[in-house]
Amino acid sequence: MYQFWKSFWLLADPKFWIASTVPMLVGTALAYGMTGKFDLYWFIVSIIGLYCIEIGKMAVNDLVDFYTGVDFAVLPQNITPFSGGRNRVLVKGQLQPTHAVLIAIVMLSLGGLFGIYITFFREPQIFWIGTLGLFLAVAYSLPPFKFAYRGLGEIVVGIAFGPLIVSGAFVIQTHFLTGDVFLVSLPIGFLVTNILFINQYPDYEADKQCNKRNWVVRLGKRKGFKLYITLFALTYLSILIIFYTTKNPFWLLSFFSLPTVIQAVRVAAIAMDDIPTLVSANLNTIWAYQINGLAMLLSAIIKRFL
Repeated sequence: MYQFWKSFWLLADPKFWIASTVPMLVGTALAYGMTGKFDLYWFIVSIIGLYCIEIGKMAVNDLVDFYTGVDFAVLPQNITPFSGGRNRVLVKGQLQPTHAVLIAIVMLSLGGLFGIYITFFREPQIFWIGTLGLFLAVAYSLPPFKFAYRGLGEIVVGIAFGPLIVSGAFVIQTHFLTGDVFLVSLPIGFLVTNILFINQYPDYEADKQCNKRNWVVRLGKRKGFKLYITLFALTYLSILIIFYTTKNPFWLLSFFSLPTVIQAVRVAAIAMDDIPTLVSANLNTIWAYQINGLAMLLSAIIKRFL
């Protein structure tokens, strides 16, 4: 039993939950900044439900990559903390595939039950937001959709971790949605997509060999690098649009993340074929996401006191 729970947490990999935590916090902060409303109980309920879906999605993704052979095909010298399977518990035999299936079913079901609870006792609009989020979590890897294998995974991630989670967090607190919520979700969506994008470089050869046709495989590393830069550019352009639309100068705090972006781009430009060196670009992209998320959270809250 101890070994199972140890493997469970390796599979769940809480450090990657930051991807869903950032939009959850920003959406909640935006709700408080606009209305002064914050319900701690429903925030806790919603984030637990979100983490359940996150764990279930990781289990499904690892299972599919395990059975398609992607995780086995990653060359030893290209294995990093960002390689396929992350902690590689299935590849190493630390967790049986049947146990991973059980984890996926239980965690996704729990996430769905939390969504139903919120729908009936707090906010009906969560039904549609949660249903779409649950569908995308499963369809990202699982047949017949397999979005991650068909060049749609990046779009799915951008939508799920941008507009969906930000809108869900906001509406749980306020019971309404506005265009500003969608606008604020865009930088988060662009940045989280770029995290996924740069994380595909260590797995490029393995993904290509196993016909996992993500954007890096479809474009190639060199052309893909241009898209990597474009997504960063769209991030800061959307920040400027938020500033222009809301007249709140504190949104420009997000530009404090720019040095990490510049460093990520510099490294990626010279090390896209040198995976151990490229890890710095992976890390700086994640740092940019976190710094930007913190800046947006502060920007949204400060608005309440202006």
